[in-house]
Amino acid sequence: MLLHQFAHARTGDKGNIVTISLIAFRKDDFALLEQKVTAERVAAHFAELLQAPVPEGPAQEDPVHAGPAQNGSVQRYSLPQLGALNFVLHRPIANSVTRSLALDAHGKCLGSALLALEI
Repeated sequence: MLLHQFAHARTGDKGNIVTISLIAFRKDDFALLEQKVTAERVAAHFAELLQAPVPEGPAQEDPVHAGPAQNGSVQRYSLPQLGALNFVLHRPIANSVTRSLALDAHGKCLGSALLALEI
């Protein structure tokens, strides 16, 4: 079964952060989504996008995003009253919408890609 049979998605992105809200079509299906669509599964589903490219030359620190490395991480927030899950994806700044030449780096495309997840 593909996720799009049970839910739809709304997305947004700013820089290197993408949010994907997954909303169950029926309240009764929310428990299945909550059980099957974990932060770890979403991170694995988008692993290629979330992994930092191998840098050429000496490593340089990004002063804007200094602090604990969050690249590649995915947080999940559960909103049972809405029958929704909200995912926050942290991708490397080099893979952000404004820094990427990829045509499908926008959140809208990632929401559709998540709906292709088999559960």
